Amino acid sequence: MTTTSDHSSPSLLQRLRGASGEVVKFGIVGLVGIFVNFGVSNLAIHATGWAPVRCSVIGTAVAIVVNYLGYRYWVYRDSDAASRRREITLFLIFSGIGMLIENGTLWFSTYTLGLHGTIAYNLSKAFGTGLGTLFRFFSYRTWVFKAMPELAEPETDVKVVAQAERILATEDSAHYVK
Repeated sequence: MTTTSDHSSPSLLQRLRGASGEVVKFGIVGLVGIFVNFGVSNLAIHATGWAPVRCSVIGTAVAIVVNYLGYRYWVYRDSDAASRRREITLFLIFSGIGMLIENGTLWFSTYTLGLHGTIAYNLSKAFGTGLGTLFRFFSYRTWVFKAMPELAEPETDVKVVAQAERILATEDSAHYVK
């Protein structure tokens, strides 16, 4: 079996390291966003007495702005920024869907399940934020920032699989030689 190696593309190990670094950075920006989201939301609900979902939407909107700045200028700073208008539009669309997921969960627990109080509010918000975060991570990296487009290209996937098979074959044969 003859394979050719393309020295201009990163190795599988480099790609996995890049993906794990991306996940860590995404998580850090996300944590900052969560602190902002919960801080603003709880401040709004306790300072104004407004409805829980309204206060949560305010906190989520402020966190979206903070997160965009973190993602654009830190996590995905090397991504294609040729069409900033497209990027911002998609970011806002997917952030809006994430906001609906997050605050839909809060609405359900408050108005359908009848859960009230600070603890119920924050637990419902945390659950919704987790669901929304999963959605946002995959949509941002897939459609908004496209930080690692080489993983999405079909011919590259074949190269990645072939390279992984070579690494495993090398490790297996090295194991049996010992």
